[in-house]
Amino acid sequence: MDAGDGWFHVTMDFSRLLSCLEDDFALLRAAVVSADPSARVPSCPGWSVGDLARHVAEVYLHKAECIRLGAFPEEWPPGVLDPDPVTSLDKTHAVLTEMFSAHSPADPAATWYESDQTVGFWIRRMAQETVIHRVDAELAAGCPVSPVPDDLALDGIDEVLRLFVGYGSTRWLDDFGTLLDAPDERPVSVSTSHHAWTLTAVAGHSAQPGHVNVKDAAMGFDGDALVSGDAVALLLWLWNRGDDTSVRISGDTALLKQFHALLTAATQ
Repeated sequence: MDAGDGWFHVTMDFSRLLSCLEDDFALLRAAVVSADPSARVPSCPGWSVGDLARHVAEVYLHKAECIRLGAFPEEWPPGVLDPDPVTSLDKTHAVLTEMFSAHSPADPAATWYESDQTVGFWIRRMAQETVIHRVDAELAAGCPVSPVPDDLALDGIDEVLRLFVGYGSTRWLDDFGTLLDAPDERPVSVSTSHHAWTLTAVAGHSAQPGHVNVKDAAMGFDGDALVSGDAVALLLWLWNRGDDTSVRISGDTALLKQFHALLTAATQ
């Protein structure tokens, strides 16, 4: 699988990722402060703002523990989070950033991606986690969604396609149900003005289970279906934070429906 061989092809400096993490945390915090904790999060059905804040706090603390222990914590989630959403965010964000400051990106850390067991993996993952949940918090608070930097958006598109869809289809095959038992194996293109990817669902057989191949592609319509758009709009669409009018969709309808189902399975 292409995504398993040095999966990340669109790169950002770790210092830049950390800067984006700080900027988006500040925006996330401000949105949580301004919102009623019981307000619903439209992009996360069933969640309140309080639930969203608690989720982010738990994620931050979990990743800090993965770095501190060099292993996944045995008992989770912790029972030590502050009941106040803002205080909980502040405390766990401080723990995470202190852990990042105390380590080099190349230092070892336990991660769920076998080929990258480093602190740098969590720096990138937490920058992307934070920007998406920052958007969630802003939507819940009813305030304008702040701009997402283009470089962070491009980085995030590469991550969700290669890591969540591509690698995820081999790591968490059960999450994909029957989608890869006998899939349509025609390629789907995903494209921005800066980069393009081709995704192909591959049926399982006796030697290998079904999976999704992800590879770099020529710009433009390189498959039997195409989803394209500006990097920010495309990132939000891939994470189900934007509707179909925010991107350009063309090609075979059934193939697009399959791609959306695979994407939903990978990101739910």
